Amino acid sequence: MKFKLTTALVACGLAMSTTAALADCGIEGGSVRILSNDFEALHVIADAAKTCANGSVEVTSNATTEHKNIQVPALTTNPASYTVPIVATNSIVPLLNEDLIRPLDAYVEKWGQQLLPQQLIKVDGKVMAIAFMANAQHLFYRKDILEEHGIAVPGTYAELIEASKMLKDKGVMEYPLAANFKPGWNLAAEFVNTYLGTGGDFFKAGSAELDIDNANGMKTLETLKAMTNYMSPDYVTYDTNGVKPIWEANELAFATSWGSRASAYIGADSPAPEIAKATALAAMPALMDGGVPSAALWWDGFTIAKNISDEDAEASFRAMMKGISPQVIAENQELAVWLVDGYAPTPAADGVVANLQGKARPYPMVPYMGLLHTALGDNVIEYLQGSESAEQALDDITAAYNTAAKEAGFLK
Repeated sequence: MKFKLTTALVACGLAMSTTAALADCGIEGGSVRILSNDFEALHVIADAAKTCANGSVEVTSNATTEHKNIQVPALTTNPASYTVPIVATNSIVPLLNEDLIRPLDAYVEKWGQQLLPQQLIKVDGKVMAIAFMANAQHLFYRKDILEEHGIAVPGTYAELIEASKMLKDKGVMEYPLAANFKPGWNLAAEFVNTYLGTGGDFFKAGSAELDIDNANGMKTLETLKAMTNYMSPDYVTYDTNGVKPIWEANELAFATSWGSRASAYIGADSPAPEIAKATALAAMPALMDGGVPSAALWWDGFTIAKNISDEDAEASFRAMMKGISPQVIAENQELAVWLVDGYAPTPAADGVVANLQGKARPYPMVPYMGLLHTALGDNVIEYLQGSESAEQALDDITAAYNTAAKEAGFLK
């Protein structure tokens, strides 16, 4: 898979020349049905695509946090329930594995003149998705609290834990730290982030054989466990939507969350404007001095379903070109780190850009990574809650992954 997220993010460090906004969509017929995750940047894109609707063109959208569970069955029907799945680095893989999306080269040549080279996600030489934004988890911190207590911005997990301990011991905050530790996808993502910071790989070279039952895996689990000492006992309910209201309630000094949510934390329209003004963004902590940020770099983009008519496919591609047009992005610069011509980074991009500058690693785009993600999400929590050892947790993860990988034909 040809993956150019790093190149794309470097481009974000410079102001790019703005191309002319797309003219009227000019679509003569077809049905556009968008399936996406549920956050503001994607709402903006879908709303712009909906302006292409007319008497002969229908454009609808479904923004849901359950999109990853919906997409494969929804695209398997013929015709597919959705024409445009909005995907990310990992969620495109099941669609590729099941042959549910179509190459986009012909559409790019005809209707994608404004696309930058780094937006073209290629698999086996064919354009299979159009990336429009970069994303990563990173550190959110309260600069007023750190300044008041003489605490430097943590650059490593050891420093983050030490700072959290200081605030707790001083009685400043009972639980100064939060992260997306909800069992399932979120907790698995935290493991992946932290493991990437070790410099190790998840699989043995050139194979689907898992390779985390080692010192890197132990270090990852121990780091996550140490964080829970300064997190609320309710941390098992924390996902990206659950942390934000706690932050706005002035109960946290540190949180790790997604760059795509940063504008909502620091925006002038925040329900807690004083806290928004005191919120700053930094790279995800490293596991060691001089290490890379413990974060996975992601792209978000769109692709087009295979089991739909050519008319619907063309209408869908053209509507999405309107959705991610430079004009739309120019009006919503602060909502994301956009991989679109004309984007200039805003303060909301500071955390993601800091991850890039620290040489954070991309989320692995291999067919069996999703099986590991599931195994992690199901088998880390028992260790964090003290009901089993780290060694047993790694054994359980390995066993669950091996079973799934054998069933899928990746292992014998």
